[in-house]
Amino acid sequence: MTKPIGAIVLAAGFSKRFGDSKLLAQLHNGNTVVQQTLERIAEVFPHRIVVTRPELMPQLLPLAPGTSFLAFEHAEQGMGATLAFAAQHIGDWRACLVCLGDMPFIEASTYRQIAEQIEEDSIVIPVLDSKIGNPVAFGSAYFDALGKLQGDAGGRKLIKEHRSAVRELSVDDPGVLQDIDTPEDLARYQES
Repeated sequence: MTKPIGAIVLAAGFSKRFGDSKLLAQLHNGNTVVQQTLERIAEVFPHRIVVTRPELMPQLLPLAPGTSFLAFEHAEQGMGATLAFAAQHIGDWRACLVCLGDMPFIEASTYRQIAEQIEEDSIVIPVLDSKIGNPVAFGSAYFDALGKLQGDAGGRKLIKEHRSAVRELSVDDPGVLQDIDTPEDLARYQES
C-alpha cells in the first residue's frame, strides 16, 4: 500500500495586522476563514494536522472533525518553529503539503494538483503569473530538515538550500497568492 500524503495547516499566528483573530473572521458565505480553508483541504487529504496556539484550540476544534490538532506553546518563535513542531508529529507519510490557515480561497483541485506532482525526494511550489504561492509540498526526504527549522522563515530556507529538487507547478488559481493579513485583504479577495 502506498504511503499517504498529508497536510500540515499552520494556524498559530497572532493576526497582528488584522487586529483580531483573522482565522475566525467571517466570509460572505458564513464560514470562517480557517473553516473554509480546512474544508477544502479535507476534500483532498484524509490525514491533516493543524498546529495552533493553546488559547485558539477550543474555537478551532469544532470546525474540523477528523483533523488532528496540536497546541504549540511557543508560537511566538515564528513560522519556522511552528512548522518544525508540526513536522515532528508527521505520521508515516510520503509527503506533506504545508498549508496556511489564512488562505481560504485555494481550490480543492489545486491542492490535488500539487499532491499529484510531489515525490518523496522533491519540493513542489505552485506558481501563478510568475509569482510563487502556497501551499508548498515537501517529500518525506525533507521531513527531518523541516523538523529542525527555527525562527520565522518557514520552509523558504529548505527551498533555497535544495533548488535542484524544486518543481514549480503552474496553476490558474489566484487563491495560491491570497493570504489574509488585514481586513482589507479579506474584503478585496472576496470581491475578486
